[in-house]
Amino acid sequence: MAVAASTETPAFRFEMLWRDERYRSLTIQAIAMIVLMLGLTWLVNNAIENLAALGKTFDFGFLSQPANYDINQQLIDYTSRSSNARAALVGILNTLLVAFLGCVTATIIGIAAGVARLSNNWLVARLMTVYVEAFRNVPLLIWILLTASIVNTSLPSPRDYRGLDTGPVVVTNRGIYIPQPNFGEGSLILLIIFALSIAAIFMVRAWAKRRQESTGEQAPVFLIGLGLLIVPSLIAFFLLGRPISLTLPELAGFNFQGGIQLRDSLIALWVALSLYTGAFIAEIVRAGILSVSKGQSEAAFALGLRPNRAMNLVILPQALRVIIPPLISQFLNLTKNSSLAIAVGYMDATGTLGGITLNQTGREMECILLLMGFYLIVSLSISAVMNLYNNRVRLVER
Repeated sequence: MAVAASTETPAFRFEMLWRDERYRSLTIQAIAMIVLMLGLTWLVNNAIENLAALGKTFDFGFLSQPANYDINQQLIDYTSRSSNARAALVGILNTLLVAFLGCVTATIIGIAAGVARLSNNWLVARLMTVYVEAFRNVPLLIWILLTASIVNTSLPSPRDYRGLDTGPVVVTNRGIYIPQPNFGEGSLILLIIFALSIAAIFMVRAWAKRRQESTGEQAPVFLIGLGLLIVPSLIAFFLLGRPISLTLPELAGFNFQGGIQLRDSLIALWVALSLYTGAFIAEIVRAGILSVSKGQSEAAFALGLRPNRAMNLVILPQALRVIIPPLISQFLNLTKNSSLAIAVGYMDATGTLGGITLNQTGREMECILLLMGFYLIVSLSISAVMNLYNNRVRLVER
């Protein structure tokens, strides 16, 4: 007679936490978490006790006190009588500005240099090799100082423009002056129409992609997008009575007045970060292209596609799954490397919150924690956005 196997679960015993493989990993994780929390608690308590011994308290009241220093590059209104919180916000916006400009420019430079390095033209390929190797093997701080020196010594001074027609954009050794927009009545409507035009461009691109995947026919996306971007906004601009005007920079005394000034420190930092990071992105792009089978490009050429069309439609879409992950790291590195801005006098978050504010208030613990939190939030945000894009462009395999 067959005996049925018992299916009863054995009673739980305390020693199963480290002997039973079902519980062992959870036990190790719980112990590690407890040790970590105890370590953090000890560090925090030790820091508070040391601050108390020095007669300091841990609070953020200093943020409401007057900053008492000037900031040369401002995206929002600020004076020396503004609060430390306002000064920190100005520095944070300056960091985000140079990080955004740097990421966009470095991506363009990196893609162009990476593709050009694979060119059949010997001279172009060797020039790109020299650029990549030169920037990758010299410290970024040296490139920032060198770029600042070139900007300050090679560009003309404002007095060199005396008696000349400068035009809407003026390039000097003190920075670049561009027209400043003035928003009048009806400008909000115009901005909404412009935003809707951009949204329509993305919708057209999505429609053209679905159409190409289903029928193989390509729509003139560039021309349609250009028309959507310009025509509706241009018509609304005149119908609303030109609600947006421009203030051009004009030479007054020893400097230009009016317009928006992109200071020489911003230009030097922007160019140096873009060229330095672009060299690393170029290698990433080159590796991504080389990871695509050569048969893919040969098949594209056999179908009659030109080299540029084959690169845009066949090779780069497949290379993106290799390019995007390391590209995220380069964007994060560029954002964090912008903290070297103080070397050329550009007042970013490190120069304001982690520099002058820290030295004047003596709140080193609070300032450093706020600065770390800012960079952590920015880095995680960049990673989240780029990972979403990576999920969209990755190839769906069977």
